[in-house]
Amino acid sequence: MKRLAFLFSAIVLAVLLWQLAGRIFTSGSGRQEVTLSGNIEAHQSVLSFTEVQAPVVYLPFDEGKWIEAGTVLAKVDDRSYRRQLMIDSTNLQVARKQEEVNRSSLLAALDTVKSDRFDLAQKKRDDALAQAQKNAGAVSMQASDLAHTAALQSEANLEHDMALVSLARNSIALARASVSAARAKVDLDKVTLSRTELRAPFSGVLAVREAELGELAGPGVAIFTLDDLDHVWLRAYVNEQNLGQIRLGEEAQIRTDTYPGKIYHGRIGFISPEAEFTPKTVETHAERVTLVYRIRIDIDNPTHELLPGMPANAVIALLPPGK
Repeated sequence: MKRLAFLFSAIVLAVLLWQLAGRIFTSGSGRQEVTLSGNIEAHQSVLSFTEVQAPVVYLPFDEGKWIEAGTVLAKVDDRSYRRQLMIDSTNLQVARKQEEVNRSSLLAALDTVKSDRFDLAQKKRDDALAQAQKNAGAVSMQASDLAHTAALQSEANLEHDMALVSLARNSIALARASVSAARAKVDLDKVTLSRTELRAPFSGVLAVREAELGELAGPGVAIFTLDDLDHVWLRAYVNEQNLGQIRLGEEAQIRTDTYPGKIYHGRIGFISPEAEFTPKTVETHAERVTLVYRIRIDIDNPTHELLPGMPANAVIALLPPGK
């Protein structure tokens, strides 16, 4: 009796491993092929708001909806972000006005310096004439001293006004920096405001809707999971015996029960370098301790017929051992 039970268990184990790791058969052309079973998977993106935190006020789509790239999937309350943009836009206008005022001050200072130069030139001529007349005895020493003092005062006024010109130029540079900072803040506000809308990064199917209207959204809070049906693959497992007979980039033929008789074309895009236990979905201990290698078969899906979760079989030609 024990012997029969052991024999029955061995048969069941062999059948399970045959289903899991592939079935080898010889095609009509004489080459060996292996059939692997698995489920269709797709590239997924978990979509969430970035840089903003506010309640969700717009959420028009449910799970299973086909979405075109760029579609607005959700919005959050943007009133506080709009107010911030308005405040910073006003600050930018103030900074620009201040730059205009500083430019006007510079022009006025330059005009003053120009006038000072003319005045200094005249005062120097008057001083030279007074000195000559004093030497000739035509004017008194006091008159000569007054002319010289006037020349010195005019020179001091020129130096003072030239310092004001330098100060005005520095004020303009500071105003320009303030304008640049204010403009950058406004640009950042606009980017942040654009983040209050969540758009689809690519065309696909909404696989999961995580949020509801009124919920607080923010960085890291999932709103949708979007499946990219342009990039699907089949996850399957191959045993060690066949591992050396398949190659990256090798073609595979995919069939599904949903579309019987139709063949989809794929290529092996990944072969795990490490063995692992069979998937957790296998419940028997005997199967769980069996080591297999995970592979990914990328599949062309232009019509989007293949959907995540759909069971499928892949037929792969085996290379001769040692090739």
